[in-house]
Amino acid sequence: MILCLVLLVAAGAVVSGCTNQTQQQDTAGKNEDAQKDDADTPKEGDTKVQVGDKNINLGMVEWPGVTQKTYILKEVLDKLGYDVEINTYTVPLVIQGLSTGDIDAFAGTWFETFGEALQKKIDNGSIKVTSIQLEDALYKPAVPTYVFEAGVKSMADLNKYADKFNHKYYGIEPGNDGNQIMIDAVNNDTYNLGDWEVVESSTSGMLLQAKKLTDKKEWIVFSAWKPHWMNVVYDIKYLDDPEGLWGEAAKVGTISSADFPEEHPNVNKFLEQFTITSDIQSAWILEYAKNERDPKEVATEWVSNNLDLVSQWLDGVVTVDGKDAQNVIKESY
Repeated sequence: MILCLVLLVAAGAVVSGCTNQTQQQDTAGKNEDAQKDDADTPKEGDTKVQVGDKNINLGMVEWPGVTQKTYILKEVLDKLGYDVEINTYTVPLVIQGLSTGDIDAFAGTWFETFGEALQKKIDNGSIKVTSIQLEDALYKPAVPTYVFEAGVKSMADLNKYADKFNHKYYGIEPGNDGNQIMIDAVNNDTYNLGDWEVVESSTSGMLLQAKKLTDKKEWIVFSAWKPHWMNVVYDIKYLDDPEGLWGEAAKVGTISSADFPEEHPNVNKFLEQFTITSDIQSAWILEYAKNERDPKEVATEWVSNNLDLVSQWLDGVVTVDGKDAQNVIKESY
């Protein structure tokens, strides 16, 4: 009888021990799960953004504005921990590379200029439009401000002062669209320009002529565009075009491969918020193209001096390791 009681007590102890151990394991497991759930729960102030692949391939064409703009983007993304590679292409190869996914994004898209070749890729979904950065890009005739203030505010005013202009309009390289617009205007006597001459040379040749004549306060009308450093160095005004020969103001923006927004949502958000003005880009072009500075040096200097604007581009963006991008970029300079 005593033996039976001993066995029962021992058995009870074993059961009790097992029960306690199981309860402890269950409690530990629940605590572990709770800690895990708590770690996955966003805290106040946390930004939950999918970062995506850290390797980014930016396309570029060798235009001064596109070059410096691309290096500005690289400067910012490098500070966020991305590995950014820049490769140079022609425009047709940029369009092709984006459509096949060999290029991630391209920030120098003049939508009207790229025309049907780009539009087909956008229509079939192989290229995505990320954003419009510039709403005020222009390509049209301009005159020095002193000529504008003397009465030449429109292309319709040019022929009234034909003798002061020596009946000459200064264009750039032969075959350029702007040259052809003015050649057609002369041939069709639009704006009474039938006895004018379109002087074709080169961009540098035209700008040298503009400097030579404006230094002497002489009159000149020439093809101008923005963004470009000429808008910083020369005091010029763009002429109205009542006949609409030159079209509307151009839009410049960013495009990407079809899969880029899904594969790189964090960088895509940054690119969506990347907007500038022609004045900003003209200043970039002045430093890079006219002053012949290294684009990386220009980018570092400009970003460090314009952190408020850069911070706007980074609203809701994080670094590759999940830190707030706005804080990181401000601490980097």
